[in-house]
Amino acid sequence: MALNVVIMAAGKGTRMKSALPKVLHRLGGTSLLQHVLNAAAGVGADRTVVVTGHGADEVETAVAASGAVFVRQMPQLGTGHAVQMAASALDDAQPVTLILYGDVPLIRPATAQALVQACGGEQLALLSFEPLDPARYGRIVRDTAGGVQRIVEYKDASADERAIGEVYSGIMAAPTAMLKRWVAALKNDNAQQEYYLTDVVAMAVAEGVSVQAQVVADEAEVAGINDALQLAELERVLQRRHALALMEQGVRLADPARLDVRGTLRCGRDVQIDINAVFEGEVELGDGVQIGANCVLRNARIGAGTVVHPFSHIEGAVVGAGALIGPFARLRPGAELADEVHIGNFVEVKNSTMARGAKANHLAYLGDATVGERVNYGAGAITANYDGANKHRTVIGNDVHVGSNCVLIAPVTLGEGATIGGGSTIAKDAPAGQLTVARAKQATLAGWTRPTKKR
Repeated sequence: MALNVVIMAAGKGTRMKSALPKVLHRLGGTSLLQHVLNAAAGVGADRTVVVTGHGADEVETAVAASGAVFVRQMPQLGTGHAVQMAASALDDAQPVTLILYGDVPLIRPATAQALVQACGGEQLALLSFEPLDPARYGRIVRDTAGGVQRIVEYKDASADERAIGEVYSGIMAAPTAMLKRWVAALKNDNAQQEYYLTDVVAMAVAEGVSVQAQVVADEAEVAGINDALQLAELERVLQRRHALALMEQGVRLADPARLDVRGTLRCGRDVQIDINAVFEGEVELGDGVQIGANCVLRNARIGAGTVVHPFSHIEGAVVGAGALIGPFARLRPGAELADEVHIGNFVEVKNSTMARGAKANHLAYLGDATVGERVNYGAGAITANYDGANKHRTVIGNDVHVGSNCVLIAPVTLGEGATIGGGSTIAKDAPAGQLTVARAKQATLAGWTRPTKKR
């Protein structure tokens, strides 16, 4: 069904105690507002209108790529006033308008879609829920036939009305033309002198328009975020969702409560993930991949059968099949490792390619390098790739052996099968198949004694 979506995102979020607009705080690595925009896209919105206010420039810039239309609510005079500001931007050709909130990030597209279908362009459809503690939410008052008559705010409710367990979430779907007429007629004759969107319920009933309320089973879908505690609580709810989805696909999680997915994680068959692993951006794990404890992977692709040992960081890298990474390894952007490459503890690789079977097992650095097949790169070896102004490349041919504690000063090429003696500083190309050594000659001074302290 053709659809307008209005997203309320004008609030200041005082209780967040942050200079950042509330809707730009992150949940699972994505801003609250972007979560809601994703839900709008998932329900098939033809036009999305975001109502901004506090921090409007920052908010609009942050989600400009969404294609949403922005309107500003200055000052903020209530939810009804926000929809009044959005009304002129609504497409009259879309029969239904869905109202969402930028600080209610976990609404599922399927739930929103069901509400839109319930509206059908003819009824007012509300999303309600039954919390364990209704607290001070507005109560849904129904007639004997189950139809919604009104929403009564807690402060105005009688004892019997306060006993009602069904409360209003703030989310609704309304016929577009009716909604525009209703919000234009809202008044602010209340203690707060604000325009309340909930008042359209009474208007609909007065006009004989059917008002339906759909009860959502998962309270987290309509949970709003007002402070850091609520943000943290919903973070764990979201991570639990990720964990359940992964386990349904067959992924083995050592502890579902200690997983953080802050983007998109795609897994093949028989993937194993240990505790405290963090996945950011777009991450893909092939069949049989094992991720050790306390690893961080960001925008990475890991080939089948690769083992990433604990405390390894991988960002902007591609790793082939059957590789061994870590522990305590770091792959930086531009690292491309072929099949069966070994990267050991305290090894860093940046903007480098390593061909099949190459190994750097200990305490080494490879930056701006092209490494051939079966290369053995010794402990303590580094590429000196930066001259203070520009980066230069090191080329290491197939079957090269680089001894421990070597410095390769780029630009330099090591020919195929070359051996570099330990402790060498190589500033010129090394020929293929030969031993190259560049270090001071060892000398022993006979009769030398250590200095002693003067007494």
